[in-house]
Amino acid sequence: MTKLLEGKTGIIFGALDENSIAWKVAEKCIENGAKIILTNAPVAMRMGAINQLAEKCGAEVIGADATSIEDLTNLLNRSMEIAGGKLDFILHSIGMSLNVRKKKEYTDINYEWMLKTFDISAISFHKLMQTAMKMDAMKEWGSILALTYIAAQRTFPDYSEMAESKALLESFGRSFGYHWAKKANVRVNTISQSPTMTTAGTGVKGFTEFFNYADKMSPLGNASAEACADYCITMFSDLTRMVTMQNLYHDGGFSSMGMAPEVLDL
Repeated sequence: MTKLLEGKTGIIFGALDENSIAWKVAEKCIENGAKIILTNAPVAMRMGAINQLAEKCGAEVIGADATSIEDLTNLLNRSMEIAGGKLDFILHSIGMSLNVRKKKEYTDINYEWMLKTFDISAISFHKLMQTAMKMDAMKEWGSILALTYIAAQRTFPDYSEMAESKALLESFGRSFGYHWAKKANVRVNTISQSPTMTTAGTGVKGFTEFFNYADKMSPLGNASAEACADYCITMFSDLTRMVTMQNLYHDGGFSSMGMAPEVLDL
């Protein structure tokens, strides 16, 4: 099998444990010939198993708070040293809501927590790209991805302000994608994935019931984390050089459905 990422080096944000989409992406990158640098926030690194993944992939781990310009600058500098030059790809797989975590109702939201959610889950994407552009850290035709969810377009009451975070994230992808395409042919896209049994996903109220509903609504069923990783690899590869500023649905067809007979049995 052709190794689509042979000779490429990139950064993977957000691999917490083996259920994480970012974890699967990291494994697929290695399978496809890439060299990777793993990163996560220090608190997430203490909670997760990122060092096990690093050992398996032969990758270095560099802790970084994605909301900190100083941390991002250090991460990019060290990653370019490891790569021996500019980077080919970056995956932003970061999301956290204190209001969801602390079960705060959307109509009684804590606004300080909301701002923190936006900073971690969306503004960090802009900070990452702005810092990388200023440092000229990406190769021409490089690829940057962020993981999102259809709650940016549809209403999912228990998803709380993460819905607005994802909408903001997707907007940053389009807007920054324009500027980076004009400057250096770097492409920026977001992938809207099916509900997935990750540590973050299962923390949302009613997630298991919704997962089963989406699986029945989607003609192909829910897309797995591993399938999403395969899609990310194609987006990092040279086969998708002309795709940028897009929000790409990877959801088994869920986003195009109105009603499915299968759900009437629920």
